[in-house]
Amino acid sequence: MKRATPFRVASFAGVVLAVALAGLPPQPASAGPLPAAEQFAQAAAAAGDNLAQPFAVIDKTAARLYLFDGKGRMTASSPVLLGLARGDDSVPGIGTRPMADIRAEERTTPAGRFNAEPGTNTAGEDITWIDYDAAISMHRVRATNKSEQRLQRLASATVSDNRISYGCINVPAAFYDRHVKPMFASRGRAVYVLPEVASLDARFPFLRAAGN
Repeated sequence: MKRATPFRVASFAGVVLAVALAGLPPQPASAGPLPAAEQFAQAAAAAGDNLAQPFAVIDKTAARLYLFDGKGRMTASSPVLLGLARGDDSVPGIGTRPMADIRAEERTTPAGRFNAEPGTNTAGEDITWIDYDAAISMHRVRATNKSEQRLQRLASATVSDNRISYGCINVPAAFYDRHVKPMFASRGRAVYVLPEVASLDARFPFLRAAGN
């Protein structure tokens, strides 16, 4: 994984409280419950954790990327491809290892809050770094290996086949160019990757603070 440049989801009690404390309008009963990513985004904005900047939330259980403005309002979303293996942590030192040496069970998309920054890969393609040390980025889906059927996986109605990458987040090219690239042209904007094994509170301290 060479570099070129620098759910079980827990209860949302803390999220709901954070939204209430911020004075945000409640969701109308007729609209039904908000998706997990939208609840989380409202809590992040209410707590000021996003520093009033646009941000992204990646829901691994739904295999979906959501983009939000600085006030936590969703602006766009898309299915994505994620790491093959279930888990919320990168293997130590994985960012310096050749891809051929990475085992299937090590191909995880780490969960947590990351400060994204624009960069390039070894092929000169522009990408968005999420965790540079672990060589985890958000980039356009690549269909170079036909046997992996990455484009078909993105287009399918299920999420079970969206786990195929080495840990990076694969985004449809048109969505990346229209939404992701402009949003993360500025450095330091947050990308939140929701956990699928760890609890939300364990990964995002501002949720614990909101619940106190």
